[in-house]
Amino acid sequence: MSQDMKDSMMGALENVIDPELGVDIVNLGLVYDVELDEEGTSKVTMTLTSMGCPMGPQIVANIKQELMELPEVKDVDVNVVWSPPWSRDNMSRYAKMALGVR
Repeated sequence: MSQDMKDSMMGALENVIDPELGVDIVNLGLVYDVELDEEGTSKVTMTLTSMGCPMGPQIVANIKQELMELPEVKDVDVNVVWSPPWSRDNMSRYAKMALGVR
């Protein structure tokens, strides 16, 4: 998979907002990896801010919706992992500023 394709996929994922925090999942550091195989199946490895996050299914649905808009993507497989666990350190500078976190 090319870096351009990876950038396109991450760009699409920046449209997915965590409803609780109001910041996108990329800047929150929730997306650990994106891949695209030869068949056009996109695999997203991500986590959620908390294990009991009630917005998990909504976020996964939004991820699928955004990635399916890319012509190269035929199918989306979202893999939610809990290791490594998410922490505030994963957040971009933008996310920290938006949420007032130091």
